[in-house]
Amino acid sequence: MTERADTLHASRADVWYLKEIAFGSTETKRRLKIITQNFNGPCSFIAICNILILRGQIEVLPYERGTVSYEFLAQLVGEYLLMSCPDIDVSAALSIMPSTTKGLDLNPVFTGATSFRPAGEGGELKLFEQAGIELVHGWLVDPDSEEYRVLQHVRDYDTAVTLIADADHITRGRLLSGDVWGEGEAGSSSQAGSGPSGYAGPSSPSDNYSEKDREKIEHALVTQAFLDSTKSQLTYHGLFQLASTLQPGSLVALFRNSHLSVLHKRDGEDSSLYSLVTDHVFLQEPSVVWERLEDVDGVGSTFVDSEFVRSTPVGGDFAGHTAESALHALEMEGNPDVILARQLQAEEDARSHEIYKQRQQRQEIRQKEEEERKRKNEDSASRKSKKMKDKCII
Repeated sequence: MTERADTLHASRADVWYLKEIAFGSTETKRRLKIITQNFNGPCSFIAICNILILRGQIEVLPYERGTVSYEFLAQLVGEYLLMSCPDIDVSAALSIMPSTTKGLDLNPVFTGATSFRPAGEGGELKLFEQAGIELVHGWLVDPDSEEYRVLQHVRDYDTAVTLIADADHITRGRLLSGDVWGEGEAGSSSQAGSGPSGYAGPSSPSDNYSEKDREKIEHALVTQAFLDSTKSQLTYHGLFQLASTLQPGSLVALFRNSHLSVLHKRDGEDSSLYSLVTDHVFLQEPSVVWERLEDVDGVGSTFVDSEFVRSTPVGGDFAGHTAESALHALEMEGNPDVILARQLQAEEDARSHEIYKQRQQRQEIRQKEEEERKRKNEDSASRKSKKMKDKCII
């Protein structure tokens, strides 16, 4: 990819499109605009902004606006934090905000849906805490499973990765190659042994491991098996915990697939969980607003609209367009330079128009002030002339 193409990609990635949806109960339902994500953008920051928008705590204005930038949203969120936490030091939260454009370092604990271990100085967790947003995940180990004892001790993802790396080093790379007990080198079943769970026989290289190393390797194998079987970072036990513990009407940030999304549980009898659809490919699909979270892999999930009725997408990326505008959009699709240029020009025109209006207002004020001064001077001159005439009268 050329340097110019890289620059173009970066410019387009820094601009996020807005999508209009309806949200709220029947009595309080309102129209608003959520932020969509393109080019694998900063999902954590977009999730934070969308939750604050859905709650009505920040608002993108003017409503007709079609795109936003990180700088625009960062100012909105920063002002909200300062106004909502006047007596709290929000410096840690504000300092971590720029790093949300690259992604946050979150470390989930496998035994608690709301448990995360702080990474670094813990600014990531402070950002959610001071924004009043609950951070949850469903990457939970079932207490009734065999691996629970090990993972309860391992606790979190970062520790799990370190454990596996240490065990792989102890086994000189055998752990990740699947030959941890040396069966591959033994050459026959008699050499490798036939003990339970693949434990090696007397001639195995595993004889060189100390009891402590052997325990670490066994724990690493259990942990690696758990990670391999939960690649979506969501388990059915975790899904059940989320569905049963989240309060109706809640809006939380869900960590899943190394991605943050907005998770919502509706008021009323519907206890289903819904994830806000922010993928840019659904920008022109007004009927695709939420995704019902029904399984751990997303295979059985369905899309619903603002009324939480099963959606009926009709036109892919060009849904909602007229025939003429769809044709024009299709022609422009292959010319990103034109799209970006027009978009930037529109934003520049809007800024110029606003500056022009402000200048016009200042000019009108100055003209009124000048006219007022001129009127006062004329009145003063008229009074002086009258006095002079009065003095001439005997």
